[in-house]
Amino acid sequence: MFKNILVPQDGSKHSKAALSYGIWLAKKFDAKITGLYVVDVVAMEGPFLHDISGSLGFEPFLNFSTKMREILENKGKGILKEFTEVCQREQVAYDSIQNFGIVANAICERAKLADIVIIGRRGINIQFEYGLLGSTTEGVVRKSSKPVIIVPDEYRELKKPLLAYDGGFTSSRAMHSAAEFVKTLSLSLTVLTVSRDGNSEALLKDAKEYFKPYNIQPQFISVKGDAPQEIVKYYKENNHDILFMGATSHSRIIELVLGSTTEYVMRSVSGPVFLER
Repeated sequence: MFKNILVPQDGSKHSKAALSYGIWLAKKFDAKITGLYVVDVVAMEGPFLHDISGSLGFEPFLNFSTKMREILENKGKGILKEFTEVCQREQVAYDSIQNFGIVANAICERAKLADIVIIGRRGINIQFEYGLLGSTTEGVVRKSSKPVIIVPDEYRELKKPLLAYDGGFTSSRAMHSAAEFVKTLSLSLTVLTVSRDGNSEALLKDAKEYFKPYNIQPQFISVKGDAPQEIVKYYKENNHDILFMGATSHSRIIELVLGSTTEYVMRSVSGPVFLER
């Protein structure tokens, strides 16, 4: 399922936690981890040029501050050196890459060669950011063509996954990922459907049929209410530690802002969230 795992690194405790989750998955799936550090051109050229370059569709690679570039490159080398040492100690296959660009764009471009991206909720500039996610993480969630796992700043081994299923396209992809995940790791799975009228029989029937070839026996739960609140409530009350869901569930405006269900859930659950696009 996962053979190439991309784990962006910026030296923050969130990216270190992402690496811990990446190493855990790499061992379970016999996968390779790629650590990516991006020299941020915005930090070198400033936010105004960033805004102009974004509007015009190019990245500002010219007229770098030589000194700033040198500082950021050396910082990246140190971060990737630490990444390499951790991977060697944990005996997992790895690669490390230093790149240049607008960070979220560079991550998404590299993600084309990965099966999944694991990224922390916040990054090194957490004190300058606002909202539920760091700006880079939010950009990756919006733009990535591959699944993204957004993780908290502390690693915990995953044992009790929950799938929020609404029958949509991305939700169906999340169901596939959840099935492969629990099958490989021999974990139990709970499949949760939420409807305003409490009538989810058709969705549950489809989900039960889907899981039959996997020879696993998920628990299927249907609840009545508002999807974001009910997903979070069930997650917390039943001590789940990872949530699988489609990034556009119950919303079709994720290209502009994170969907309402996605946003509320990611703000409210403590564990990793596995998002499918």
